[in-house]
Amino acid sequence: MSLSGWAFSNLAFERDSAAPCRIVLGENQGVAMATRPYEIDEMISAKSIAARIEDLCRDIQTEFEGTDKLVVVGLLRGSFVFIADLVRELDLPIEVDFLEASSYGDGMESSREVRILKDLRGTIEGRDVLVVEDIVDTGHTLNHVTNLLLSRLPARLKSIALLDKPSRREVDFKADWTGFEIPDEFVVGYGIDFAQRNRNLPYIGKVRFTE
Repeated sequence: MSLSGWAFSNLAFERDSAAPCRIVLGENQGVAMATRPYEIDEMISAKSIAARIEDLCRDIQTEFEGTDKLVVVGLLRGSFVFIADLVRELDLPIEVDFLEASSYGDGMESSREVRILKDLRGTIEGRDVLVVEDIVDTGHTLNHVTNLLLSRLPARLKSIALLDKPSRREVDFKADWTGFEIPDEFVVGYGIDFAQRNRNLPYIGKVRFTE
C-alpha cells in the first residue's frame, strides 16, 4: 500500500510514534499537498497480530506439507514486516521473492489502475507459491497480481492478506487466508504506511486527522 512518486526532497520526517504527528508534504507530480496533522489510535495490538500469525501458519503448513520449496512472494512495500514474521513461523523449505504493484496514487484513495513497478527475480513455473499482501481494499491489486502469476503456471498458488476491508471491495476476490477484517478506516503500522510514515509501529493503528 505504498504511495509511489513522492518528492522525497520535499518531505519533512520526524520519528514515528503514536503521539500526535504532522506530515508536511511537498509538491507531488505538480500538485501542492496540504499539511495535515493527525493522531494514530491503536486498532490491533502487536500481541493479537503475533497470535493470529501462529494460527495462519498452522493452516499454511498443512496446505503446503510435502512441498519441495514454497516461493513466498511479498507485495512491496506494505507486506515486508508481515512476510518476515510469516516465514520465520513456517517450518517449510522457503524461497522469498518480491513484487511491487501499486493501485494508490497521491492520496488515501485507491485508484483502479494496477501498475507493476518491480517484477519477480525468479521463475515460478511448476512451483508452489504463496502471495503475501498487507491489505485487501478494492481487491484490484491482489486480483491483478494473482491472475498475472497464475499465467506463469505455478503448481499451486495461494494468497494471504493481513487485513481485509470487505466493505470496500470492487472486484469479486478474497484471499485464501485473512488475518483480520477491519472497517473502512485508513490504517498504518506493522509495515503499512501513510506517505512513507509509521511503518515501524508494532501494531495496526487508525489514522485520525485532527484538523
